[in-house]
Amino acid sequence: MRIVLQRVSEARVEVAGQVTGAIGQGLLLLLAVGAGDTEKDADYLIHKTLGLRIFPDPEGKMNLSVQDVHGGVLVVSQFTLYGDLRKGRRPSFERAAPPEVARELYDYFVRQFRATGVEVATGVFQADMKVYLTNDGPVTFIYDAGKSF
Repeated sequence: MRIVLQRVSEARVEVAGQVTGAIGQGLLLLLAVGAGDTEKDADYLIHKTLGLRIFPDPEGKMNLSVQDVHGGVLVVSQFTLYGDLRKGRRPSFERAAPPEVARELYDYFVRQFRATGVEVATGVFQADMKVYLTNDGPVTFIYDAGKSF
C-alpha cells in the first residue's frame, strides 16, 4: 500500500458534483493498494499515520499528531500511485492490485482507521472524483508499507 499524505487546513471530494467527504484541519490521504498487499500493510500505515508528528506545536515545531490536534482524515482511493512510467508513453498499472482486491483493502483501511476514533471521510472507490484541498505548509509526504518504490 502506498500513500501520498498532505497536511490540510481543509479538504473535500466530490462525485458528480456532490460532496462525498469533507474535513477541516487534518490529513488528506491518497491511498493505493498494490498487488500482494495485506491487512497487515493497512494496519502498519494506519499506525504510522496516527503517530506522525507533522502539525505545529505552539512554538511552530512539527510536534503534534492528527489526534493531538483533533483533526480529520480524508481517504481517497488512487490506484495511479502504482503507475509505472518507465516505458513508453502510457502508464502501466501492473503493480496495482485488481479492483476487487483493492476495494476490500481500501474498505478495511477505512474501517480500521475509523475504529481509532479519528474522524474519517472518504471519496467513492473507482468513481471519477474531484479533490479540493488547501495544503497547509505545504506539507506533503509519500510513504508505503515498507516496500521499496
